[in-house]
Amino acid sequence: MASRVEILGLGTLPEFRTGDDLPALVADAVAAGAGGLQAGDVVVVTQKAVSKAEGRVVDLRTVTPSALAVEFAGQTGKDPALVEVVLRETRRVVRMDRGVLIVETKQGFVCANAGVDRSNVPDDNIVTLLPVDADASAARVLATLAARWPAVPCGVLITDSFGRPWRHGITEVAIGVAGFSALESLKGRSDPYGYTLTSTEVAVADYLATAAGLVMGKFDRVPAAVVRGASITLGEGSVNQLLRPAEFDLFR
Repeated sequence: MASRVEILGLGTLPEFRTGDDLPALVADAVAAGAGGLQAGDVVVVTQKAVSKAEGRVVDLRTVTPSALAVEFAGQTGKDPALVEVVLRETRRVVRMDRGVLIVETKQGFVCANAGVDRSNVPDDNIVTLLPVDADASAARVLATLAARWPAVPCGVLITDSFGRPWRHGITEVAIGVAGFSALESLKGRSDPYGYTLTSTEVAVADYLATAAGLVMGKFDRVPAAVVRGASITLGEGSVNQLLRPAEFDLFR
């Protein structure tokens, strides 16, 4: 395990717009804000930056709500156009109660409003959607970093803020992973007292996402960070490692 971890915020990035070369801009920010890449670094980028650059942005004024969206909006007190966008991003409605709409997204995440978000955009009529494939987004950033620093292995994370069903407050979680394992299994290993672990798995990517969130904040315009010195297993990785299959989910 790492005995020291550094988190370096990359505050030199611009306000992203559709079509921006996000991987190149992130690589430039790593050079300027972290002194370049070091072996084992994890470069973390917020969902909002990725979604803006990839054009995952919708103007609610252009949305015509369906009858179902109007019905759900009446039950939740939400904007019908917003509900329509949420339903378009939804695979399954998990729960709708007390003004809250919890769904399973097409990417497989269970979260409020399918990740559709009005915050940190310049117009109240604009919302951002989750990336279509955040693993692929992370892989594109990783490829650019590898081209810039070819002998320096690293990982990339895309993160978003999720609530938790049994605790107050949001926290950052991984929604896209590239270059390292998102999940570390400790099964079969013994603790310092000799007890053999039989089911313990560590959500490394979520640990790192939350750590990076400490410097990225909500209002500080720091859409990326470098986590340096963490213990990761380099190689193939995917956020799907973190998603519990339905047959093992006691709450579906």
